[in-house]
Amino acid sequence: RGRSRQSVSERERERKRPAEGGTEQNTTFDSSLRPGAFFDASSVMVQKYQSPVRVYKHPFELVMTAYERRFPTSPLIPMFVGSDITSEYKSEDETIHVLERRCKLDVDAPRLLKKIAGVDYIYFIQKNSLNKRERTLKIEAHNETFANRVVINEFCCYTVHQENEDWTCFEQSASLDIKSFFGFESTVEKIAMKQYASSIKKGKEIIEYYLKQLEEEGIIYVPRWTPMTSPNIEKAIPVPKLTSSPAVTIPGRGDAVAKEEHVNKDLTASSNNSPDSLSGTPDDKLDADYIERYLGDLTPLQESCLIRLRSRLQDAHKGKIPKDEHILRFLRSRDFNMDKARELLCQSLTWRKQHKVDYLLETWTPPQVLHDYYTGGWHHHDKDGRPLYILRLGQMDTKGLVRALGEEALLRHVLSINEEGLRRCEENTNVFGRPISSWTCLVDLEGLNMRHLWRPGVKALLRIIEVVEANYPETLGRLLILRAPRVFPVLWTLVSPFIDDNTRKKFLIYAGNDYQGPGGLVDYIDKEVIPDFLGGECVCEVPEGGLIPKSMYRTAEELDNDDIRLLTETIYQSASVFKGSPHEILIEMVEASSVITWDFDVVKGDIAFNIYHSKRAPQLPKKDTLGAHGITCPGGNNVQLIDKSWQLGKDYSMVEPPLICKEGESVQGSHVTRWPGFYILQWKFHNMPSCATTNLPRVDDVLATLQVSSHKCKIMYYTEVIGSDDFRGSMTSLESSHSGFSQLSAITTSSSQSHSSSMISR
Repeated sequence: RGRSRQSVSERERERKRPAEGGTEQNTTFDSSLRPGAFFDASSVMVQKYQSPVRVYKHPFELVMTAYERRFPTSPLIPMFVGSDITSEYKSEDETIHVLERRCKLDVDAPRLLKKIAGVDYIYFIQKNSLNKRERTLKIEAHNETFANRVVINEFCCYTVHQENEDWTCFEQSASLDIKSFFGFESTVEKIAMKQYASSIKKGKEIIEYYLKQLEEEGIIYVPRWTPMTSPNIEKAIPVPKLTSSPAVTIPGRGDAVAKEEHVNKDLTASSNNSPDSLSGTPDDKLDADYIERYLGDLTPLQESCLIRLRSRLQDAHKGKIPKDEHILRFLRSRDFNMDKARELLCQSLTWRKQHKVDYLLETWTPPQVLHDYYTGGWHHHDKDGRPLYILRLGQMDTKGLVRALGEEALLRHVLSINEEGLRRCEENTNVFGRPISSWTCLVDLEGLNMRHLWRPGVKALLRIIEVVEANYPETLGRLLILRAPRVFPVLWTLVSPFIDDNTRKKFLIYAGNDYQGPGGLVDYIDKEVIPDFLGGECVCEVPEGGLIPKSMYRTAEELDNDDIRLLTETIYQSASVFKGSPHEILIEMVEASSVITWDFDVVKGDIAFNIYHSKRAPQLPKKDTLGAHGITCPGGNNVQLIDKSWQLGKDYSMVEPPLICKEGESVQGSHVTRWPGFYILQWKFHNMPSCATTNLPRVDDVLATLQVSSHKCKIMYYTEVIGSDDFRGSMTSLESSHSGFSQLSAITTSSSQSHSSSMISR
């Protein structure tokens, strides 16, 4: 319950994702069979790969002894059929040893493809160059089979750790260029991905396995080469000659070796002895243990994308680049497409520089109105260690905040919240000892109503969402939406199209008190930190909000000075309502179960708002420019649709009770239609009832008769229709977010009855 579903794109990525492990398992041969798995394409069929630095906490000479045990064959690598030495060179002092092998692999490919290609095995040429003086092993490999169609090059290097001479570092880079392959280029790439996934799964463990095997045989030390002697490893240490070995089960990482301690990034990220052919500078390089500790479990593809993007950013930005966690977020947001991630990240870096976002936490001082009325704040952390942000949206006066602050100030405040979230993620990563790159947001919707549909406020919200999505991707780990009211499906339908699919699948929605039961808050938040207003015992310091006094509203001129474009004339229409001359608009519905939404302000006078339905179309609207009283209507229109001859209950029917709205009120509402046909929204002049206890006229009535009858009332309104398919589609997404919400959505989407809700704010 409450578990987000895996999308099709996710399943596809999981299917393609290679298993984790060290890429050094196949330093020259089987690694060449992993093109599609870890290469990111810069063009259609040309790929490149760069590994992080992997550290063995064993001396170089001992690692080399373990490495040699994989030849001529290894039962741990079933596809590696065998290898033959084709040439060998040793220097007189035996410090240099160059060995060239021809390696034979049995690729798991369809018989038809093998038959078309005319081969049963794939051959690679591997060249190992061992320098005992410098304690390095450089490995170069390229394919011999189909070399004119597919070009695979691989370079690997074992070196001594820069800060600890008893540790050994490993790095690897590779490239793939598929020129042509009988029209099966994509198939070859998929086969390579499959082979890689099976061969690399326990890559690092293979070396660790042979190291443990040496330890069990009592071999824990191999002397270094010295100028006075030329030790021969085979003579110095009784390493048994490999013949044929039965199949062996590779122990897991925890069984083969003790869990490695974290190696400081600054100490292990580089080596002065690293080969020049490996891309980047020593400062560029990331240690595999650092990645696992601070960035999480990444596949070789993801590691390669991170390292290469990081290197490109250093070149472009002269060494000043974002933190690795931030780069990784952009890669994840673009499914590790390096070019797309780089484009988005560079745009974000420019945006941060222009708006000085890096200094926002130090320079931004929230106005007092935010302290008093913004109903959001940080509150401990969830069970996964993610920082927890609580937003009591139902108690927030969105219209008041926008009118009192302006859109830009509200946006700046939201950005400061995101910057604080990044800081808290980094802090929690250190506290909990595991990567934490996102936060959890708990949104309480108690009190949510159509007042929150105020259109300028919605537009401001959508702009904020757009800015946050572009500059803070993959920062939302989970969104818990609690106490969703019946009006929520309408709001969800309006907002959901602007929310990224990857973000939407992180939503868990609870109606009523469902959050208190199994699968509710206790599954994600410790009982001790559940806020008091949700039935918990923890005091929450998030403000309770409330309506912002209109005296705090800013004028249109002040908003213009802040480059705010919230003037209602851009999306609102104005109309005048006279005594005896209502203003009416027509909405035609082709199918039932659609939603009519409205948002209007009563600028002057009191009005009655009605909704009618008719099976037949009224007469074409005619604007009453002179009004019912022969006087022009400045600043607004007046349209009448219902013919004087129509009879209520016969020609048209009232679908909702009248709603009386007073001057200065803002009204938001919605109606789920029951039938197709024609719907008429009507604003009608409303007479206040005179005093019933006396025949004497009231002062208000006298003053009303003295007013100029040409402009009794004025409204500014906006309407929108949500189609039945869109509305039902949003209900489906809600039901997939949380099964408990299905009862609420079923009530709301029922076509057997109409449903309307309105909210008046003063």
